[in-house]
Amino acid sequence: MPYSAEHKQQTRAKIIESARVLFNRHGFDDVTIEMVMNSAGLTRGGFYNHFKSKEKLYGEAVSSFLMGRGAKWRADAGVDPSRPSPQMARHMIKSYLSTEHLGDLDGQCPLIALPSDVARAAPEVQSSYQELLEAMVGLFEQGLEKNSAEARQKALSLAALCVGGMILARTLPSSSLAEEVRAAAHLTATEITQH
Repeated sequence: MPYSAEHKQQTRAKIIESARVLFNRHGFDDVTIEMVMNSAGLTRGGFYNHFKSKEKLYGEAVSSFLMGRGAKWRADAGVDPSRPSPQMARHMIKSYLSTEHLGDLDGQCPLIALPSDVARAAPEVQSSYQELLEAMVGLFEQGLEKNSAEARQKALSLAALCVGGMILARTLPSSSLAEEVRAAAHLTATEITQH
């Protein structure tokens, strides 16, 4: 008896989430299809029923963050995209640049966890990564002065501070410099939302 479309969709989602976590932990090159399928509780043979290649899965794993783990993260942070304001932008900054987010390797935003891998990946993966960045910039821009070139510049600066600050902090896990970088990025990003 063939599986229902709903079952296939649930299985696909389970594979994508397992892959997202493994890619965050190990990067693209060190994750195998077998690892992903084992983590999802499935056999390797079923992989190609859902994806044409590991790289296709990678692109979907990056994209999935926005409406999956990222949506939960935004809700927990009090970020409501339907109610843009400078306060919402500050909530996002506070949560994104938090020590909790820094320590959550499995749940970290792909913008932090995967930049080197994505820089070497196929255009479709880079496109997924760009969509995440554009979503972040869009949330910041909506929370600032609408429809102005200045709001766009501030939003791009905020995204660069948030992502860049966390990437640097993540590379220095046993150094006090990591906390200094994270805290400095948080302070400067918050100040930008107040001007």
